[in-house]
Amino acid sequence: MGCDASILLDTVGSTASEKDARPNLTLLGFDLIDKIKTAVEEVCPGVVSCADILALSARDAVSFPFRRPLWPVFTGRRDGRVSLASEANSTNLPSPFSNFTTLAQLFDSKGLNLDDLVALSGAHTLGRAHCGAFLRRLNFTGNNDIDPTLDLTYAAFLKTQCPTPVNSSTTVEMDPQSSLRFDTSYYSAVARKKGLFQSDAALLADPASAKTVRKFQSARFFFSQFSKSMVKMGAIDVLTGSNGEIRRQCRIVN
Repeated sequence: MGCDASILLDTVGSTASEKDARPNLTLLGFDLIDKIKTAVEEVCPGVVSCADILALSARDAVSFPFRRPLWPVFTGRRDGRVSLASEANSTNLPSPFSNFTTLAQLFDSKGLNLDDLVALSGAHTLGRAHCGAFLRRLNFTGNNDIDPTLDLTYAAFLKTQCPTPVNSSTTVEMDPQSSLRFDTSYYSAVARKKGLFQSDAALLADPASAKTVRKFQSARFFFSQFSKSMVKMGAIDVLTGSNGEIRRQCRIVN
């Protein structure tokens, strides 16, 4: 499981692929990647991998409002042939329920440091999450009590968005102030105990991490580090040379 576009593969048979793993159920845009791949294949078939298309698309989607690329994307990746939901459900991806120690160890195992951890968490300023990813914070010990690291006013708001019994399809903005804008409001929210996930609140549990959260409320520091961290993350477990393949369609192996 790395930067090999395994997330794009559809489930085949009874073995679920990564895109059907619980942490990935809110992901969108697969149809758009298919359209890009089709257009690219018409011009230069068998040359550009789905992994590179995904990396470039992520960069360009975030960068578009700024009218300039926010980080360089090095191309030449090849596509993986295996996609397993079990890998996405394991310790390969940070869980929204993770504490700081777990997060730091996971990022370290991927060659990422504390600055990378805090910077990449800032991507939570975009998108939505299912109620199940944070619901336990609203009934922390089973006695209808609130996670003490969560702002009470924000908790009350979340209860209105995810009333009991919870609809499994209900989603909530991860950053209510700017879920469609890439900015630093996530860090302001986390500093005020209004991070949606336990993993967001965990960034305040470590003194160095908490200091970095405060630092990244400045756009200058955040954008600079986010760019560096995305380059590092984009090089994790990359397939090159004769490894993997260049898929003709991103949803299925050749």
